[in-house]
Amino acid sequence: MLIDPHLLAVFTVTTIVALVTPGPDMLFVLGCGVRGGARAGLLATVGVITGDALYIAAAAGGLAVLLTAFPVVFTALRIVGGAYLIYLGVQMIRNRKKGQTDDPAAGGMSGRRAFLNGMVSSMANPQTFTFMVAFLPQFIDPAAGPIWLQFLVLGAILIVLEFVADGTVGVLAGRIGGWLRARQAVRRRIDAATGSVFIALGIRLAAER
Repeated sequence: MLIDPHLLAVFTVTTIVALVTPGPDMLFVLGCGVRGGARAGLLATVGVITGDALYIAAAAGGLAVLLTAFPVVFTALRIVGGAYLIYLGVQMIRNRKKGQTDDPAAGGMSGRRAFLNGMVSSMANPQTFTFMVAFLPQFIDPAAGPIWLQFLVLGAILIVLEFVADGTVGVLAGRIGGWLRARQAVRRRIDAATGSVFIALGIRLAAER
């Protein structure tokens, strides 16, 4: 068998525990859902797991070794991603009083923007990179079959579990946020709070080692 059933069970349980623990990606999805609705929360989740998938592919293809050997590349990616999140947060706070019309969806976050921002958030998160290159190999047995295929199988399980966990958070946040966004004063506070969360995440990502 490609992956030992016992190892697979341990991997699945450990991954679930890690995913239900609130982290930068989950907080980002939460913010997108509250501000942009269930669709934005779900597409932000798709963006996050797309970033994860790219790291999994890189790890399977050996590119993770290159990033580890030249940490300046990942450091630059992390800083740029963090700066981008800070920029988004500042824009949300500055523009929170614009677009306050009778349309409850005004001032929300588009699905495309939520997706792209989710991917940036994932790829700029050092924890994502560390998880892929340090955690996944613990469950890989070179004697069991192609290493790249084992990476892909474990990565696929991770992506499905993360989609369920973060997607649920995004949809629920969108449902609650939809009711709140119908009230203009509350909507402004949501934009300010979400912007503050994005700024905090950006600072954390840029400063984290």
